[in-house]
Amino acid sequence: MSAVTQSSPSDLPSSALLTDHYELTMLQAALAAGTAQRRSVFELFGRRLPEGRRYGVVAGVGRALDLVERFRFDDAVLGFLDEARVVDEQTLAWLADYEFTGDVWGYAEGETYFPYSPLLVVEASFAEAVVLETLLLSVYNHDSAIASAASRMTWAAQGRPCIEMGSRRTHEEAAVAAARAAYVAGFDTTSNLAAGRRHGIPTAGTSAHSFTLLHDTEADAFRAQVDSLGRGTTLLVDTYDVAEAVRLGVEVAGPGLGAVRLDSGDLGVLAHQVRAQLDALGAGETRIVVTSDLDEHAIAALAAAPVDGYGVGTQLVTGSGHPTSGFVYKLVAREDDAGTMVPVAKKSKDKGSVGGRKFALRRRGPDGTAQAEVVGIGAAPADDGDDRSLLVPLVRDGEVVGREPLADARARHLASRDELPLPARQLSKGQPAIETIHLDA
Repeated sequence: MSAVTQSSPSDLPSSALLTDHYELTMLQAALAAGTAQRRSVFELFGRRLPEGRRYGVVAGVGRALDLVERFRFDDAVLGFLDEARVVDEQTLAWLADYEFTGDVWGYAEGETYFPYSPLLVVEASFAEAVVLETLLLSVYNHDSAIASAASRMTWAAQGRPCIEMGSRRTHEEAAVAAARAAYVAGFDTTSNLAAGRRHGIPTAGTSAHSFTLLHDTEADAFRAQVDSLGRGTTLLVDTYDVAEAVRLGVEVAGPGLGAVRLDSGDLGVLAHQVRAQLDALGAGETRIVVTSDLDEHAIAALAAAPVDGYGVGTQLVTGSGHPTSGFVYKLVAREDDAGTMVPVAKKSKDKGSVGGRKFALRRRGPDGTAQAEVVGIGAAPADDGDDRSLLVPLVRDGEVVGREPLADARARHLASRDELPLPARQLSKGQPAIETIHLDA
């Protein structure tokens, strides 16, 4: 297991083409019409939680800030846009000098959210803000979906450690982002080394079935692993016969064997059998780690089994059935010809939005338990001690001010989740754990 200093955003290439073509065609038309510099407010939010979920988790904030900081149109990017005739010369000239100079407020990373929570409030000219739409949505939709699933899994695990190991089940870059989001939501380690390097997440891993199959006997494989990695290693014991492998593992490593891993079969039954066998062999401190396509429901079902840790892959990196969060990025206010900010909103059926720049509060009862998400237009009411403000500054005058260590986001998530009422813990499908109350201006 190891952790290293994360990479700087300046080490990475421009993020300006991580967007949709229509962002730049809107920009071109607005520049021609003279409306591109109108002051605007965009908000990123979800109209509903993924079906059946009781709460969501905000993740990707730090990644998004890094990408906004790298959102520059360098010569290579401008050359592509010119050659592909994406935009005209006037727009190319504007993009060459692009730099976000506005303000961004948002929910801090790790915070829980509910329908219509204004997770991001972007205040800038229309031109500066509109081109960030796809970039922000792609990060928030993915990372929050993974973190929301991971949160349910770590809650179901009841304090037992969870290992993220889904890299082989998703796109290579999505795997790194998923490892980061899972760590925010309580996972302890990741198998992904790129996530360890970029984000400072502790990494862990031992061996697969191929390592056992490489050797002439299972005992030879175990000896090779223990000789190389030490007696505290984790041995995979279900390549052939589980009981025989457990016996061999303790014989090779002694009672100080760190752990055994079960990757198939009825994990609950096997865990009880293996625990009894380990205890009988004098390996009472040897831990049992289980894997095999686990999700939050499978983890919860193993609560009474003598399991010491969970390795989760496919279900985690696919959001446990909800691979996206359904967020949108909408213009909610803009400057009129007189220079006054006016609310605007989409009114189409089933996809409406609420105009006006929002505030957001978490209303809590006398015991500190969350009771409602309060979203309103205009200035937030005076703090009465029960309403916790949710929007924090992330970017001020184009400068990132909201960057923080992942450890802070991780701690925030645990505190925010613990603040929720008991129904939030239920894994069955249901309504959001708290209601969203809309206040008029």
